Amino acid sequence: MIDAEYCQLMAEYNRWMNQKVFHACASLSEEELRRDCGAFFKSIYMTLNHIAYADLAFLARFTQEPRAVPPLGPDLFGSFSQLRVERERLDERLMVWASTLSADWLSRTLTYESKVDGLERSVPQWVLVSHLFNHQTHHRGQITTLLTQGGQDVGATDIPFMPRFNAASAIHPPV
Repeated sequence: MIDAEYCQLMAEYNRWMNQKVFHACASLSEEELRRDCGAFFKSIYMTLNHIAYADLAFLARFTQEPRAVPPLGPDLFGSFSQLRVERERLDERLMVWASTLSADWLSRTLTYESKVDGLERSVPQWVLVSHLFNHQTHHRGQITTLLTQGGQDVGATDIPFMPRFNAASAIHPPV
């Protein structure tokens, strides 16, 4: 089972990577962001929208905020600028939420109805939290590929390259 410290690290990683991805995306036009690139969710924009949808869906299940899981599929935000604002809010919410998790909460089972297939599932919450963060990473990987193909470089994407670990290596430089 994962622990609260892992969840906090993953929330921090999520925020860091979203900042990098959204910074790269900001140099593209709305038309470029919405261009069908042949990705699972067609465009960069709709893939970013899907990541936000999934975060909202699991936060609704975990915290009852929002009260209902949003619909799967439609554009939830209307524009990249609004999506970016909402992404920043979501990342802050995930950081705060992750800081409240306990071993007891993670070990509980959650029963919910999937928006993907309509089936009811009962799953340990630690598995769902693992999925939440894995899901984000998976789809951001698709986006970084599309950005790279379009000439945008988001830089390093690995957890050890996060600023908190760079600061530690500056204090203790390699010999």
